[in-house]
Amino acid sequence: MTRLKVLLVDDERLARGELRTLLKSHPELEVVGEAADADEAERRIAELDPDVLFLDVQMPEASGFDLLARAEVRAQVVFVTAHDAHALRAFEVNALDYLLKPVHPQRLRATVERLLQKTGAAQGTAVGRPLAIDDHLFLSGERRSRFVQVGDIACLCSAGDYSELVTRDGQRYLTPRPLSEWEARLPEKHFVRIHRGAIIHLACVERVDGNLDEGLQVHVRGADAPLSMSRRHAARLKLLMT
Repeated sequence: MTRLKVLLVDDERLARGELRTLLKSHPELEVVGEAADADEAERRIAELDPDVLFLDVQMPEASGFDLLARAEVRAQVVFVTAHDAHALRAFEVNALDYLLKPVHPQRLRATVERLLQKTGAAQGTAVGRPLAIDDHLFLSGERRSRFVQVGDIACLCSAGDYSELVTRDGQRYLTPRPLSEWEARLPEKHFVRIHRGAIIHLACVERVDGNLDEGLQVHVRGADAPLSMSRRHAARLKLLMT
């Protein structure tokens, strides 16, 4: 069994010890290190490349949010704090969960189950059911969160292991799913990949400029700039739009 590597970040040694003890009940997770502040955490993240970060919000010098802003964090983040005032902001930075101290074993179990489901999806073991054009998705943005109908998605662009989703009205959302997973789930009659880094909604295409020799540019409603289309995807797009 592959175990998820866990890094505990909290300025209170006792809090780290209590959480380490609670996590012993979950053999799927392995605590590989601890850090008492953001500076130490940044070094440990680079050194250990953890899968999961249990992160305190309020720490000396720099907060947990400061750490996420400056460090390259690949891990799923679970905030653990004595205060609930930062809960909304935690989910705005795509934290998986938000635990209040003292952590209750049953509440932690629910978090671990979410972690296992999330990492299973990331490894391709649970892509999720196909989406219909009238399905709704709950998306979190920098300033607000809302439900978005699949039919209101204009395009998606690759952002590493994430994807940036753009709606018809120009709203942007960074989603923790790779483009390949979106391609597998979106209704193929309505969405098509035009490049290795872009998927478009056919109903949102305003025009296509250029030619195969010079390169094609697809103008999509809601997008700030046209999207490049590769040669091998051009024929499929032409077929779908005729």
